Amino acid sequence: MILFSDSLVRKGLFPYAKIECARFKGTSSDEFIDQKTIDVNLTLQAEAAYEFVLRHINQGATVEGVYTSYHWEYPIKAIREALRNAVVHRDYALSGKDIKVAVYDDMVEITSPGLLLPSIDFNELEARQSDIRNKIIAPVFKKIGIIDQWGNGLKLIADELKEYPEIDFRWFEKGLQFQLQFIKKNIPQPELQPELQPELYELPPDSLYRLILKSLSDKTRTTKEISVELGQKEISGQLKKIIRKLHKDGFLEQTIPDKPNHPSQKHKMSERGIEFLRKRFK
Repeated sequence: MILFSDSLVRKGLFPYAKIECARFKGTSSDEFIDQKTIDVNLTLQAEAAYEFVLRHINQGATVEGVYTSYHWEYPIKAIREALRNAVVHRDYALSGKDIKVAVYDDMVEITSPGLLLPSIDFNELEARQSDIRNKIIAPVFKKIGIIDQWGNGLKLIADELKEYPEIDFRWFEKGLQFQLQFIKKNIPQPELQPELQPELYELPPDSLYRLILKSLSDKTRTTKEISVELGQKEISGQLKKIIRKLHKDGFLEQTIPDKPNHPSQKHKMSERGIEFLRKRFK
């Protein structure tokens, strides 16, 4: 398969089958400290990105008796697994989008083209879930030992996160991309406006929360219609979950509130949702 080669043909046909890495100064993307483009063949990309991350995070040492133990500031096994998953499961049909790895003072962020597969629930990391988007790439990675048994990857991430209570693990679907964040909890965060839901307030402007609200800003829509507008091939589990939460938190309302399961049921913005959208995403 051409994606596994280093030929100019691969770079011509799949110019975005690469990883863009960046180390930013501070907690915003305003100023670069270091950048690297990884456009080697697929089998080498995740490891090269992993080495970039290691160069820009710290490793501490503690002495216990005659032994010295080392501890990275982030769960590096989980980050390595997340990078491998990004390469194996990204949507290569999305042109103009590459994998992005960003290292900030307070966070390591991995963004991959393609939404989360509907059968995978990141709220259940320990459930040994498995699904394959790329039917050729994944078996090749497994055969050469880059990925382990199906379903072990998410379990590995969950297990190492238990050893890092100081790290907050978050995941989002943003437009047509899937994003993971490993965030230091001890970094001071901006004070939130008390009237806003923290999860919504902290999300970036192009998050799926915002896109759903914007989709409903001028009309009512069914879940299917929202899914189509967002460019999803089918309704994702994450989309349904976020819509339920937006209803629960009072940002959306049903057009037929007395019959929740009515076949003509649609979603619409509540007054609170309209006000939130106006204030937060002008």
